[in-house]
Amino acid sequence: MATTWKDHIYRKREELAAMLHVPMAALAHTCLDAIGDREGLTARLAAARADIPHFAQLYVLGTDGVQISDSVDAEGVVSPDQGRDLSGRPFMREAMPPWGFLLSDAYVHPVTHHPSLTALHLIRSEGTTLGYVGAEFDLRNIPLAPGFYDEPAQWQQIKGDPSIRGTVFQQCRVESPLDRNMEQALSILEELMTDRGMFQGVIHFSSSRATVWFVDDPYRYRMLDHEALGDPDICLAYPRSPYPAEALIPASSIQPILERMSDLRWADDVFYLRSASINIYNGMVSLTFSCDGSHYMPYDEFVTRKMSFWLGIAA
Repeated sequence: MATTWKDHIYRKREELAAMLHVPMAALAHTCLDAIGDREGLTARLAAARADIPHFAQLYVLGTDGVQISDSVDAEGVVSPDQGRDLSGRPFMREAMPPWGFLLSDAYVHPVTHHPSLTALHLIRSEGTTLGYVGAEFDLRNIPLAPGFYDEPAQWQQIKGDPSIRGTVFQQCRVESPLDRNMEQALSILEELMTDRGMFQGVIHFSSSRATVWFVDDPYRYRMLDHEALGDPDICLAYPRSPYPAEALIPASSIQPILERMSDLRWADDVFYLRSASINIYNGMVSLTFSCDGSHYMPYDEFVTRKMSFWLGIAA
């Protein structure tokens, strides 16, 4: 089964919870005999600063969500926040697990306006909840194991704007300048991708332009209008570049992919391809149709799908 971004985040949260649970439990225990003593609670929080890694603020809340200590930060600065009502914060609306430790969902902090999360641990005595120890974290300061989330390489269909879908039968494909010069434009794009370092491109068939990126300057895009896409001299603007060995789409598949995109552009006067993109490194193509529906799929699945598949979805 493909890993989703939520699965990836769940594992990251497990890492963080494992890092925080024990020191938060220890801090909650030390605060037990100081409940009702603002200075005592604040002193215990300050003493635990080295035990809670990467936190932004520590504080103690009553069972009503009102702060009963001052706030302590990693520098040792104490803010006189007793009486601050945090009962409306997102983490106070989450259900506390039976074991008494909660790592909240991420939220946008109302003061810093940065994505944050809060760890809470119950302060309990003989089964009675007396309050909570809270530790706030700015997501920018939390060091987690390296590694990006990789989008699953599988077909995804995404519905677009309902207002466009609702009026799709009232529209008809209008021939664009790119349509009138399709064969030459696609030949130029093939040359740019296979021999001149273009690794990603978005082809806007309806507006006769392409947005392209090159391996030697990947942080900037270039815009090719229908005039450039109709003139083979445009290839001279970009130096020869070997096709990347790490690309998931082989060079031999570029032409079949572009030809299939052309087929979908002309397949029907109502349901037609409006724009498409290709990225040789992740091996995916994306397609947006006149009904504003989008599809993302691996390149090999795309080139083997028969036209009846697309017309069946459109119908």
